[in-house]
Amino acid sequence: MPNSNGPQNNEDDNRSPEEEMRRMLEQMLGGGGIDSDKLAGAAGLPADPQALAHMLMQLQQAMQNPTDGVDWDLVRDAARRTATPNEEVDDEDARAYDRAFQVAGLWLGDAMGDSFGAFSGIPQTITRYEWLELTLDGWAELTNPVATSISNALVEVLAEQAPEEMKDMVARSGPIVRSLGQSMFAMQLGQVLGQLAKEVLSGGDIGMPVLPDHKAALVPQNLQEWSTDLELDRDEVLIYFALRELAHAQLFAHARWLRLHLVSSITEFARGIRIDTDRIEETIRELDVSNPEEIQLVLKSGQLIPPRTPEQDQALERLETVLALIEGWVDVVTEDATSRLPNAGALSEMVRRRRATGSPAEHAFGSLVGLELRPRRLREAMSMWRLVTEKLGAAERDALWDHRDALPGAEDIDDPFALVERLQGGDAEPDELDNDLARLLGDPGSFGDAPAGGDLSDDDAK
Repeated sequence: MPNSNGPQNNEDDNRSPEEEMRRMLEQMLGGGGIDSDKLAGAAGLPADPQALAHMLMQLQQAMQNPTDGVDWDLVRDAARRTATPNEEVDDEDARAYDRAFQVAGLWLGDAMGDSFGAFSGIPQTITRYEWLELTLDGWAELTNPVATSISNALVEVLAEQAPEEMKDMVARSGPIVRSLGQSMFAMQLGQVLGQLAKEVLSGGDIGMPVLPDHKAALVPQNLQEWSTDLELDRDEVLIYFALRELAHAQLFAHARWLRLHLVSSITEFARGIRIDTDRIEETIRELDVSNPEEIQLVLKSGQLIPPRTPEQDQALERLETVLALIEGWVDVVTEDATSRLPNAGALSEMVRRRRATGSPAEHAFGSLVGLELRPRRLREAMSMWRLVTEKLGAAERDALWDHRDALPGAEDIDDPFALVERLQGGDAEPDELDNDLARLLGDPGSFGDAPAGGDLSDDDAK
């Protein structure tokens, strides 16, 4: 039997790059094959048999049939599992929200005049699942640059760190590594989006333009849960949030360049993502890989995301400035349009505080992609838009959205009086309103950035 051992001895040499990479990944996970329970815990997914079977099937497909880009079917499945329970909007609620949108449209028209023209969209009430379906394309646009940069960086690290005898195998297995990394990213992203679907009150709630075609939509299930303990008239709450949502949607419908500008800023930020191998090695050395909860905590904490580069800091600052301008403008327009509501001021302050601290899901999104959804300096941006409105009127204020080059910048938020003077084309003598705003802008306690944990007094937090 001279040849009986030949094929067996050469078995390792005959492995395809896919088989060799799978073997290496199994060794990295403990040497005994992929433990589905631990993998689910690391990905933050519920450890039920159906979810695990589907997850492993997707990972096997990623390794056997590598594809380019995030698997959005996997994102959708993970998100829907997390977003349960999902309640349909009944007819009575739908009629109440329709009435609120009708009133909000009239009041918004009174506050804005003909600045943007009539809003042509049809407002909607949507479920959590519908929010996910409507926003998936928007999330793809916003997160694909980050996912691509992370997977490319992972391939670069493997190529650099692999022993000399394995470099050829790693080079041939680049598509597998990319696909597997993007599948794990998809699982994490799906869980985060599912949690966001349980928290968002409207289409424009997170600031980013994630709804298609400038849609305006409210999520009754979430709005009801959020407002249950407020002891405010329900119709008043509905009108207030309907008006905010219409203002946000109308801004993006008018300034059609704005969405592309935001996506370009995110793409620029993502280009700077690199994997810090020393940081990862240090984290992994201290990690108990047999503990799924600890793995999940590390992934969610953002410890594996390296410090931002100076170029990323600049891109992030530009992005945050535009987001602050958007939210500040919506605040001012909403404040003017809801002046007839008895509790509009209280609702505005609750929205600002909710937005300043952010939700757990938003912080998880920030840890996953290194990008916070909530911009800083919202109050300063609102003060700038308020001064422009008082001095120049709504029409000239809104004309600043006509073109990217006309939009105020960070220096205008810092010194809104200089912005007004420039727009007026001459010197403007400060009046009592100017002096009041100057005092507020100079007081860090009034307009300072709210840290992630909230910097609120006991009275404020009530």
